[in-house]
Amino acid sequence: MSQTSNNTTINPYGKDFVKVETEFCGRPLTLELNRVGFRTTASVLVTYGETVVLGTAMLGKPIPGMDYFPLSIDYEEKFYAAGKISGSRFIKREGRPSDEAVLIGRLIDRPIRPLWPKGYRNEVQGVASVLSMDPSFRPDMVAMIAMSTAFMLTGAPFDGPVAGVRVGIDKDGKYQAFMSAAELAESKLDLVVAGTNGKVMMVEAGAHEATEDEVIAAMEFAVKAIEPALKLQQELAKKVGVIAQGYELDLPDEAFQKEVDAWVEGKLGADLRLPYPERNELVNNLKQQMHDEFAAKIGEEEYKALRGEYDEALQLAIHKDVRNGIVKDGTRPDGRKLDEIRPLSTETGLLPRVHGSSLFTRGMTQAMNIVTLAPLSYAQMVDTMEVTDGERRYMHHYNAPGYTVGEVRRLGSPGRREIGHGYLAERALTAVLPTEAEFPYAIRSVTEIMSQNGSTSMAATCSSCLALMDAGVPLKAPVSGIAMGLMVDGDKFYVLSDIADAEDFAGDMDFKVTGTAKGITALQMDMKVHGLPVATLKSALEQGKQGRAFILDHMLKTLAEPRTELSPYAPRVESITINPDKIREVIGKGGETIQKITAETGTEIDIKDDGTIMISSPDKTHIDAAIQWIKSITEDPEVGAIYYDKPVVSVLDFGAFVQILPGKDGLVHVSEISEERVEKPSDKLKEGDKVTVKLVAIDDRGRLQLSMKAAARELEGKK
Repeated sequence: MSQTSNNTTINPYGKDFVKVETEFCGRPLTLELNRVGFRTTASVLVTYGETVVLGTAMLGKPIPGMDYFPLSIDYEEKFYAAGKISGSRFIKREGRPSDEAVLIGRLIDRPIRPLWPKGYRNEVQGVASVLSMDPSFRPDMVAMIAMSTAFMLTGAPFDGPVAGVRVGIDKDGKYQAFMSAAELAESKLDLVVAGTNGKVMMVEAGAHEATEDEVIAAMEFAVKAIEPALKLQQELAKKVGVIAQGYELDLPDEAFQKEVDAWVEGKLGADLRLPYPERNELVNNLKQQMHDEFAAKIGEEEYKALRGEYDEALQLAIHKDVRNGIVKDGTRPDGRKLDEIRPLSTETGLLPRVHGSSLFTRGMTQAMNIVTLAPLSYAQMVDTMEVTDGERRYMHHYNAPGYTVGEVRRLGSPGRREIGHGYLAERALTAVLPTEAEFPYAIRSVTEIMSQNGSTSMAATCSSCLALMDAGVPLKAPVSGIAMGLMVDGDKFYVLSDIADAEDFAGDMDFKVTGTAKGITALQMDMKVHGLPVATLKSALEQGKQGRAFILDHMLKTLAEPRTELSPYAPRVESITINPDKIREVIGKGGETIQKITAETGTEIDIKDDGTIMISSPDKTHIDAAIQWIKSITEDPEVGAIYYDKPVVSVLDFGAFVQILPGKDGLVHVSEISEERVEKPSDKLKEGDKVTVKLVAIDDRGRLQLSMKAAARELEGKK
């Protein structure tokens, strides 16, 4: 039976506890082995500051018939890690991962997946669980180190290690890793770089119009910063003495490849370099021709079992032809030059009842975007391990059903790809959105992909920008996006602008970059080779800048600037600011007052803690009525002001009390009722009468002194 004493864990398997430590970006980084997770293939506890992440890796057996690498990497948020209980009233335990957790899982997966050998078919699972979270920085990069270390310790053919850092620019213009959330919010750049052996494996960024030079400098900083984390993983693996696991690769049979290569001789090359509708049709015809000929040669029944082998061999032959065309001839699969953009088409205002809409077409890739505006109360509440009372005022959602790629596929909830593409397009526009004060609306932008042939996330970015402008959202600057590719041949590399599927599948890197005329707003790079030097990525960014400018110029010819008028079907929202101490008066006991205002004026009202009140309705007269009502509740009496048609609430022997504001009554003394002598106030006034009065004084006890006589004199003098 295991026991613990003096804070030392006893391992039931008798394995030695192993710990290594180094200095990493200003804090100690610790990797611990054999302390927890005794039955995993490998597990490691990573501690950085007060953040602790458990990385676990499990190796399974090869899955028969699997035609891809069955690797899954998940990032587990634990609310207890941040000392929180979920804000949901009904569900308090962790359930389906939040979109943020899905995105971090993808962030960890992307630099790790390319480092496994092609043809590896063992089932592999990695889980990064955050057990303790230091609130001074995000835990995602610690989780990446945990997963890389766990895979290193399995003995599987993982060509790691990998490490990453999140880099920002501080107020002095210096690059800094592991900045706090507040510091990142003020930073011009929020850049994640993952790398190995001095090369970049993955880049993801959000930025406020950062320049290409600033992004490249941040990458160079990151590549140097991660070196201690890489060396520490190698030190642990060496100290443990990892035993390599045996495995077999499921690679295409060379005999099939030779047979197919011989068959396609003279059938590829220039004959297939046509625009994509024609090219795709020719490729499909070629595939069918190959199957028919080999089935006739081998026999229908025997060929059924071999069809997949021939399919894969043909696909590899086509990929090789794509690379040869680019490397040797400088010609792309559809006949384009390396920096040439596919034909563009844009349209706005195509859906009559929505608040904003657009259709963006680039080659065979097509995205429709629809924008909906609503009061700020419709913003999405974000309840995650990291965020305390967060809200998403701008939401971008991306949908791509099976028909967009010509497949029969069941409809369901969005997957990791859809969430990731939607987030990238959302991040692209966030930097140019107006503030709440400038445009007090919640904004939902939905991209419905209509057809896919590469670069749909960038089509989503362009279409959402146009739809936002069509909806009258006053963007600070328009944004365009482009997907770039790269092929490496020895020491040479070839950068491709606006890649399509055929080039993506055959290439060594794809990256998406969005931005305004001034600079970058979002960036995502993924390598399919074992890393690339920063200098290579610099050339790709520069060519991407030219492509973005070309696309942006086309977009602005369709719609040059945001519309000045909202759709007649969009709600109108206006705001006023009151003294925060008056909020309870507007709300009333049990919400009675605010409910009465909304019911009688037909408006929606959202009250912020700072005293900002948002009033929304399709009818401006309803908004004006609600504003006037709220002002009457929160307005303070002003000496010298005239109050028109105010009710008499009581009549006494010495005068009458008049209510000039809700809950604020003042006395009109008998001598101030009229220029004529008045013996009894009841001779002139009765309860319920409406009179016009002037506030002439407020005494030291806060009592209001009113005068009907003074109001009449002033009004007479203005005639």
